[in-house]
Amino acid sequence: MKTVAFDSKAFDAAIRAGAGSQLLSELRTRKGIQFDEMLGPQEWKQPGLPTYDFNMACDVQPQLVTVSNAGIPWFLANYLDPKVIEILVSPLMAAVIAGEAGKGDWLNETAMFLTVEATGETSSYGDFSGNGGSSVNANFPQRQNYLFQAFLQYGQRELGMYGLAKLDWASQQQQANALTLMKALNFMYFFGVGGLQNYGLLNDPNLYPSLTPIFSWLTNPSATANTIYQDVVRLFIQLQGQSNGVVKEDAPMVLAMSPQQAITLKFITLYNTNSVEVLLKQNFPNMRIETAVQYATPSGQLVQLICENVEGQRTMECAFSSKLMAHMMIADTSSWKQKRSSGGYGTIIYRPFLVSSMLG
Repeated sequence: MKTVAFDSKAFDAAIRAGAGSQLLSELRTRKGIQFDEMLGPQEWKQPGLPTYDFNMACDVQPQLVTVSNAGIPWFLANYLDPKVIEILVSPLMAAVIAGEAGKGDWLNETAMFLTVEATGETSSYGDFSGNGGSSVNANFPQRQNYLFQAFLQYGQRELGMYGLAKLDWASQQQQANALTLMKALNFMYFFGVGGLQNYGLLNDPNLYPSLTPIFSWLTNPSATANTIYQDVVRLFIQLQGQSNGVVKEDAPMVLAMSPQQAITLKFITLYNTNSVEVLLKQNFPNMRIETAVQYATPSGQLVQLICENVEGQRTMECAFSSKLMAHMMIADTSSWKQKRSSGGYGTIIYRPFLVSSMLG
């Protein structure tokens, strides 16, 4: 690299004398110093002229080479809330309403239940008469086990990418898988499985026909607290008739309906004294009220009154063979997957006559 020295005083004097163009020419011809004149010819102006009229090529160009911008990347001003907000699903209410119990295991194809009924007849007494007698009739109803499964899987890079967002992705995948299986089990508790001897709380073929309400609680403006209370009393009367008086007012009972239908129990009576709910608690002290979205059926709003147990024997139970089975975790080259399964028999209704219902 060559260094060119200037006599600054002589240089200033030459510029003031108007020799700027000559100096540029001599630098080019004698010293080989070239100036970029793509944007116009270069020249030195005489001292004293306005600076904005200075056209010599320097390190600042009059137009941008980069894209015009007036800000920073948006993510530098973005806040990521570390709290994870989970999307809610409808509650799993079948086991709350009917109770739940394990029956056998996942190897069983069927579950068999024992029922016995006392039979007999009497006859007028006679010293030599052989009439009259008693016996027991036994039955062995069955239900079929239905198994179902769902896979969870995640990759190594996938875990890392979601880790950048502070998400424990493996844990989230496991929770989602368990919820999927429990939702399916809850659905089976309500509706059973088509084509199998596997029935649900709402569609067991042994259930008695449903009553019709005086007025539809939700859609008919004529429905009042008095008519709604009368409908519940009718359900209890039906229950007494089906059980030949076994069920008493203080028996443990469940009144099950949809969440929308349950709101009508807040209706106040004609003289503004009590709501339907308060009246039910007063007259049926051991009755509890439960709600599930499954009671809002395509045929209308369904309400069930269930006597929970008589003489220590439960009326019904949601029966599972395998609540949650985690099978082998399989490792691939850079990912993992695992099968999980559940199974059950639907809802076993041991005594259908202890259930009354109303649809409308």
